[in-house]
Amino acid sequence: MKQRKLKKLKLKKKMNSNRVVLSVVFLVLGFMVAFSFRVTQNDTDNGKGLTDRQWEKHISLRNDLIEQEEKNRELQKELNSKQEKVREIETSLSKEAQVFFNMAEDAEKYRMFLGKVKVSGEGVKVTLADGEYNPDEENINNYLVHEHHVFKVINELYISGAAAIAVNGQRIAHNSYILCTGPVITVDGYQHPAPFEITAIGDPDVLSSALNITGGVKDQLVNDQIVFSLEEKTDIAMEPILGK
Repeated sequence: MKQRKLKKLKLKKKMNSNRVVLSVVFLVLGFMVAFSFRVTQNDTDNGKGLTDRQWEKHISLRNDLIEQEEKNRELQKELNSKQEKVREIETSLSKEAQVFFNMAEDAEKYRMFLGKVKVSGEGVKVTLADGEYNPDEENINNYLVHEHHVFKVINELYISGAAAIAVNGQRIAHNSYILCTGPVITVDGYQHPAPFEITAIGDPDVLSSALNITGGVKDQLVNDQIVFSLEEKTDIAMEPILGK
C-alpha cells in the first residue's frame, strides 16, 4: 500500500516536472512567434505594403529610369560635340565674313579709283595758275602750266593716299591721259583752260603735308614760276565717270 502511494507520488512529481518543462517550451515558442511576427511586420512596413506585382513594376520603372539616364548622358555628350562643331563653323564663318568684308572694301576702293561710283568726303584743292607775264622772258612756255606740272600734283596726291582726284571737276581714271595744247590742257579729250583746279578726296592733313614738304612738289612748281595755292576742304563731291 505504501509502495503504491510512493509510486503515485513519484508519478505526480514527474508530471509536475513535465508541466514546468512544457511551460518553458511554450513560453520560448511564444516569444519566437511574437519576434517573427514583429520582424515580418517591419519588413512589410518598410516595403509600404507592396505586393509582388507592385515590386516588379517598381523594379521595372527603376531599370527604365537608369536606362533613360544613360541615354541622357549619351545625348548630352552628342550635344556637346555638336555645339563644338557649331562653334568651329561660326569661327570659320566669322573669318570668311571678315574676308568678304575686306574684299568688298577693296572693291569699293577700286571703284573709286576707276571712277565708277560717286564719291564725297574731305580733302584738298590745289590750284595751278600761269605765272605773271614777264616781257624779259623770251619763251612764254616758261611761266605756263603744262601737263607735267599737273601730273606732279596728281602723282603726289595718289602716293599720299588720295581716294579720288578730279581736274576742273573731271574725274581722273586709271587710264586717263593729259595733254598740253598751248594755254589749255586736254584731259581724256576734254579741254580745260587755266587756272587748273585739282581736287582730291583723302586725309587733308596728310595730303597737305605731302605737297608742302621742303623740296617737294610745291617748291618745284614755284621754281617753275607757277602760281600754287592749296586749300583744305571738308566736303568735296565727284560724279562717276560715264562711258568708260
